[in-house]
Amino acid sequence: MTEMINWLTKRAELSPNKQAVVLKDGTAYTFSDLKNHAKSVASYLAHLGIKQGDHVALLSKNSYDFLVTIHALNYLEVTSFLINTRLTAQEINYQLEDGEVRYLIYDEDLSDLAEPIAQQAVKTVSMQQCPKSNQTNNIMTDDLNLKSTSHILYTSGTTGNPKGVQLTYQNHWWSATASALNLGLHDHDRWLLSLPMFHVGGLSIVYRSVIYGIPIHLHDTFDVEAVHEDLMKNGVTIVSVVSVMLEQLLDRLGEEHYPEQFRCMLLGGGPAPKGLLQQAKDKHVPVFQTYGMTETASQFCTLDDENALSKIGSAGKPLFPNQLKIIQNEQEQPANEVGEIVVKGPTVTQGYYNRDEATRETIVNGWLKTGDLGYFDEDGFLYVVDRRKDLIISGGENVYPAEIEGVLKMHPKVKDAGVVGQEDDRWGQVPAAFIVFEEAVDFAKLEQFCLEHLAKYKCPKKWTSIDELPRNASKKLLRHQLQKQLKE
Repeated sequence: MTEMINWLTKRAELSPNKQAVVLKDGTAYTFSDLKNHAKSVASYLAHLGIKQGDHVALLSKNSYDFLVTIHALNYLEVTSFLINTRLTAQEINYQLEDGEVRYLIYDEDLSDLAEPIAQQAVKTVSMQQCPKSNQTNNIMTDDLNLKSTSHILYTSGTTGNPKGVQLTYQNHWWSATASALNLGLHDHDRWLLSLPMFHVGGLSIVYRSVIYGIPIHLHDTFDVEAVHEDLMKNGVTIVSVVSVMLEQLLDRLGEEHYPEQFRCMLLGGGPAPKGLLQQAKDKHVPVFQTYGMTETASQFCTLDDENALSKIGSAGKPLFPNQLKIIQNEQEQPANEVGEIVVKGPTVTQGYYNRDEATRETIVNGWLKTGDLGYFDEDGFLYVVDRRKDLIISGGENVYPAEIEGVLKMHPKVKDAGVVGQEDDRWGQVPAAFIVFEEAVDFAKLEQFCLEHLAKYKCPKKWTSIDELPRNASKKLLRHQLQKQLKE
């Protein structure tokens, strides 16, 4: 099967009056509302000239408008590029050019960021100017080609050059199906979404909502008080978090307990500290660790209810029907032996946009090399040792040292630069920079230079001047030696 009815159309047919979205202020929209608004926006965008096959970028924080526009672009059968709002204009421009994007639809609250990135080749449209009425011209299709690329989401490679991960509707369908087969689906389920929808973790919830027929409790950002209030009073059963969010929620919970219907704190974004997981267990908070990445359309392995407490620290087993191997020196590893995590399944990307070589290197005979290290225990449960050798996970965001080093070395007074992750109580990790100067410069000025070229979360939080960076014979930076210096 390569075609399926549009998921929102089908859901509105099955559950027209059921809540689809609940906002923080209590405003609610039904699946019928969501479908009508999405088709209305799609009609308007088609009138502006957006057509099937176009590459269209979205720049927005979480909002109902953003959600509607994601569905509207599905109706138009375009490929959507969801842009991280924390990037600089320079970083966004790279993605627009690399992805051959024709239109940029942006939230007016981000007009200061959107206006400088407008180019002649990219036409801009304000999200707020798109009318959301119940009157639509039925010029769009209700069919989905499951093999079509629905989204291209950029993730940085170890070279520092971001790559566009191509995700199909089929990837999203299997991701939603696999999650439901693991976590179950209850009639009263409500999924709180405060992760950014421009990340795959947030986007996956958008599709689970319409496929499952459950409401999203949509938050524009993670505010611990607002999320706590929603969890305690409004019937939420599932929430997706990263470690820094879990830590804040446990602190806010104090001696209280979540209501009985709350059944799942889905934890992703990198390995979590064992102490934090134990704290959650002690407070009877049902944490389900998960492992996934953009290339696997979100979750790939997740703990199940039966083993959530007995396998603390594990990311569970591969979801149905995913496969996972641990490989070292091209050999599959036995239990408790660390190696590279290699995955295969219907949620795995077909490859990177316009990066044939990177695709061939990463995906071999259908198996995707994640670059992450992990091991299976004797019961077949995955434990992730490190989220890629050089990757820094900061508050759930992927930060690649090579990208930061490239910017630092652009500074005329910087001869060489090395960046590694430093442990941080709040964010898990933050970037730490080692600088070899051509001529001394104040670190505050170097930090300002970084802020002009990089998103704030990518900018180093610790600075060290060094005479020479440790490199091997082929001049490859020996990051483990820099890590040692951090701990000395």
